[in-house]
Amino acid sequence: MEPQPSPRPRGRGIYLLPNLFTTGGMFAGFYAIIAATQGRFDEACMAIFIAAILDGVDGRVARLTNTQSEFGVQYDSLADLISFGLAPALVMYHWALESTKLDGVIPGKIGWVGAFLYAACAALRLARFNSQVGQVDKRWFIGLASPAAAGLVASFVWTCHSFDLDGEQLRYGALAVTTIAGLLMVSRLRYVSFKGSGPRNDRVPFLAILVVVAVLVAIAIDPPRVLLAIFAPYALSGPVQAIWRRMRRTPPPEAPAPPPKNES
Repeated sequence: MEPQPSPRPRGRGIYLLPNLFTTGGMFAGFYAIIAATQGRFDEACMAIFIAAILDGVDGRVARLTNTQSEFGVQYDSLADLISFGLAPALVMYHWALESTKLDGVIPGKIGWVGAFLYAACAALRLARFNSQVGQVDKRWFIGLASPAAAGLVASFVWTCHSFDLDGEQLRYGALAVTTIAGLLMVSRLRYVSFKGSGPRNDRVPFLAILVVVAVLVAIAIDPPRVLLAIFAPYALSGPVQAIWRRMRRTPPPEAPAPPPKNES
């Protein structure tokens, strides 16, 4: 029998495809920082949400093209630290937290410390997530995911700015939002990941598609308020579920047992 020709090896260039989306997300986060320093807070918040969209695309592109790599995982985490750690913290700082210096030296330090706390919590959240990959139930996030925390901060700034509310007047409310979002990221609270736990859960009902379409239409009509109405309840869902389980005295859902490894 004639030997079968071996399949042509996949070109290395395709590995650039998911990393290009990651780079685009990092660029959007960097642009949000630049826009915030120039007082263009609407553009800064939009850039953070664009980064979140690209962050959701790069992983799916890598899986569809079978181009997952350890380099891509680490690069994605570093890009997330800029887009969902530094960018939201600096946007909030330039919009409101910087104004705490008007109340004196000590309150002025509290403002930038609050922004740094958020950035540090985002870094800790990403490091913990990377160290627990493959060890936790994919149906849940342990702690608020950094894109969701960034969405909460950005939608808060965007909504207030759209109402012509001055960040100087809301500086302590902004400090509370920033601190709570940061602490939720490093908490042990469980959040629904919407990923499912297996291939069977990749299929979604037709009603879910209609809901997604309705949400997209609502976001197109009024982006800042609709996004805040999505991210604020999601951020609160973790504490609410924890309190409900404590009242009911029910343990948190356990991860499904991993399949047994075949011994060679």
